[in-house]
Amino acid sequence: MKRALALSVLVALPGAAQAGPQTETAVLAGGCFWGMEAVFEHVKGVRDVTSGYAGGSASDANYSAVSSERTGHAEAIRIKYDPSKVTYGQLLKIYVTVAHDPTQLNRQGPDVGPSYRSAIFPQNGAQRLAAEAFLERLRSSGAYKGAVVTRVETGAFYPAEESHQDFVRRNPWHPYVIVNDRPKLKELKALYPQHWRA
Repeated sequence: MKRALALSVLVALPGAAQAGPQTETAVLAGGCFWGMEAVFEHVKGVRDVTSGYAGGSASDANYSAVSSERTGHAEAIRIKYDPSKVTYGQLLKIYVTVAHDPTQLNRQGPDVGPSYRSAIFPQNGAQRLAAEAFLERLRSSGAYKGAVVTRVETGAFYPAEESHQDFVRRNPWHPYVIVNDRPKLKELKALYPQHWRA
């Protein structure tokens, strides 16, 4: 029910594909970057997804430090996409309805701590305005039982270690992936068949 409500409310957001630069960048945080990366790798118009860290400094942008929960970083993904095929607004819809739960504060599923927070890192002023408007509509929609805790933040993005890149694709039978990430891919295909890419 919450998904259907969210989808009906978010359809009103600007989202038509527009002419312009052929590659744009979005940075999103929403729990473990393995599942976030996997979801967006299967979205048509997405050219590249990189797992990494955002919100902290370059000196502590590594898994060991970020896991201490004292760096200010969130596990995040950087999405390079073609805005003529998928828009920022459409990416945000997928972000809140499939990739993560925007009502979980400093956690996602089994992962707990501020590095697993829900946050959008706009890459320019237009994205900031779009993200703020998106979250305002989502919060006023009543689509979720709990409060939407997603924040709009600033901070550079730093790629994660190679072992974290393409983790779900390389480890489809990892127990964490089976329980937490593969269901997201099934949901993406069911909710957004027009955006699904095998």
